[in-house]
Amino acid sequence: MKKRVILLLSVTALVASCKEGAKQTENPLMQKFETPFQAPPFDKIKLADYKPAFEEGMKQHKAEIEAIVNNPEAPTFENTIVAFDQSGKLLNRTSAIFFNLCEAVTSDDMLALAMEISPAVTAHGDEINMNPKLFARIKTLYDKKESLGLDPLALRTLEKYYDDFVCGGANLNDEDKAKMMKINGELAKLSLQYGNNLLKETNAFTLVIDNAKDLEGLPDNAIASAAAEAKNRGMEGKWVFTVQKPSMLPFLTYAKNRDLREKLYKGYYMRANNDNANDNKAVLAQMVNLRTEKAKLLGFDTYAAYVIDVNMAKTPEAVHAFLERVWTPALKVAKQELAEMQKIANKEGMREKLESWDWWYYAEKLRKQKYDLDESEMMPYLKLENVRDGMFEVANKLYGITLEKRTDIPLYHPEVETYEVKDVDGSSLGILYLDYFTRASKSAGAWMTEFRHYTKENGKEEMPLVSVVYNFSPAVGDAPVLLTWDDTETMFHEFGHALHGFFTRGDYQRIAGTIPHDMVELPSQVMENWASEPEVLKMYAKHYQTGEPMPDALIKKIQESGHFNQGFATVEYVAASLLDMDWYSQTEPQQFDVNAFEKASMDKYGLIKEILPRYRSTYFSHIFDGGYSAGYYVYLWAEVLDADAFQAFKASGDIYNKELAAKFRKYILSEGGYDDPMGQYVKFRGQQPSEEPLLMKRGLK
Repeated sequence: MKKRVILLLSVTALVASCKEGAKQTENPLMQKFETPFQAPPFDKIKLADYKPAFEEGMKQHKAEIEAIVNNPEAPTFENTIVAFDQSGKLLNRTSAIFFNLCEAVTSDDMLALAMEISPAVTAHGDEINMNPKLFARIKTLYDKKESLGLDPLALRTLEKYYDDFVCGGANLNDEDKAKMMKINGELAKLSLQYGNNLLKETNAFTLVIDNAKDLEGLPDNAIASAAAEAKNRGMEGKWVFTVQKPSMLPFLTYAKNRDLREKLYKGYYMRANNDNANDNKAVLAQMVNLRTEKAKLLGFDTYAAYVIDVNMAKTPEAVHAFLERVWTPALKVAKQELAEMQKIANKEGMREKLESWDWWYYAEKLRKQKYDLDESEMMPYLKLENVRDGMFEVANKLYGITLEKRTDIPLYHPEVETYEVKDVDGSSLGILYLDYFTRASKSAGAWMTEFRHYTKENGKEEMPLVSVVYNFSPAVGDAPVLLTWDDTETMFHEFGHALHGFFTRGDYQRIAGTIPHDMVELPSQVMENWASEPEVLKMYAKHYQTGEPMPDALIKKIQESGHFNQGFATVEYVAASLLDMDWYSQTEPQQFDVNAFEKASMDKYGLIKEILPRYRSTYFSHIFDGGYSAGYYVYLWAEVLDADAFQAFKASGDIYNKELAAKFRKYILSEGGYDDPMGQYVKFRGQQPSEEPLLMKRGLK
């Protein structure tokens, strides 16, 4: 999952602000960062510093916009588009730091401040997007764009800004602009409320075990982690499991006590759906209605149509058709998987039909039966540090880059690691922050963000500061952190996003690194393919005690089981994607019974009761507070591209083919926003992508 805060924001204004008085010069956010790589001085920034920095940032940004619109000279690309592209630096910098930390190290005070600041920042953005004088200057240039003599990148930047303003409401009348601003302000608050409720619900549920017999079946590392969690909560001698996936999934996979598996799983899938103070049903219903109203104001029938209009898919109909092409074979395979698991359960004396909380437990038994492979066999070879070094080495073999650990970069949390990323010629590409472990102050999931993204101004480049956040179980005592296979793929996935951030290039902020939402997961998902390649596994999968590489027999089992449980994995994902599309396919605001709506949606597609959507509505953070509204489908859409792209490497006979890697870096990672996205992909691949590799990869064909 990739989250990115972008407010296109000015060095001159920032310098000026630092001369305006002692109060501002004492605020580290409003000074030049005197740190290596001008990284944020997290050790100096206090919560009280954010609000004045936001206020000053918005003040400066308004002044810059006023300077553009009141320029007596006729609009030119330089005095309008470039000036706008380079405006608002202090606001952009403050936003990137504050909102990223709201996800990674939040607190009640920080969340309260976010609830105060977010609507103000949203309103500020709306005032700019709907500024009639600014839009008039942009439209003047757009209307005569062919006669301006612009190079292709400048022309695309102009076109994108024009489209942004139209989508932001610049063409609306004054009454509708006021409605739009009110909607956006309400959505900003509701989005924060949704995420805050979910975080509280996730932290609130625990399964406390005081009888060792109830731990039967669990691996030693899962038991040790649960004991450590209990000790941290003042319950030494007991075991605590949470609904964070590193704690929950081992329990669902191995615990023999079915009643406790059910209790823990229900704690997970009922989050923010318990009719308490943290319930999200009313919140998300309001969000759906507000987004529907917004789409209607902008001339679209549905919010999905509004979102997808600028994506590769172009229309909701194209997305539905794509999802249903995968849904049909996936559901067939999932039913076969269920039948095989039911046989195992019946053979063990279970009379009941399997339920959704049984899937992981019996799927693991089925994997053991079919492939003689147990997840716990792999974990001793997946020490966190080894996996990290392995993905670094893959990047080196593909692109020639190296990563050097730094200990002089200020950290926002003591567990974070920092690395300087260097290109093949030794030049710096920026700083990578790695934040590995779960904590109560961190949102669930994994994501990449940037404290600073790549910029180029007057020929001078500023390199990115990229942050990758995971949620792995921390070490217990002197034991190392051993990852699951899913954790390992997640490591590679988010690092792929990071590479996109480091390789991004462009003269203008608007197109540097900006690619359509349904292509944004390509850089991340393609990296996952290397994780399971035998020669890559040999490189990083080493036993944490002996240092011996993963044996060939185990690698062969992993390869042979590559299609295992893919019916389930595909169905739960596509179900969530279809649910997302249904929420945002409403043509009018209405009263929602959220649970009834969700059930009707899943019944319509024939989802079996033993599988739930990967995310139910009340904890579907991607589509309500994570930027993937009417866009959760993009992971599968991008998987078509990534499967096709990796097939090119495989077909070449060299998974590190440097010629292909150079083309992928240039046309996708560096210049992905320079032209039509499919055109950029074809420049890399030489042909249109095929769905065939995806279906083969998932064992659906």
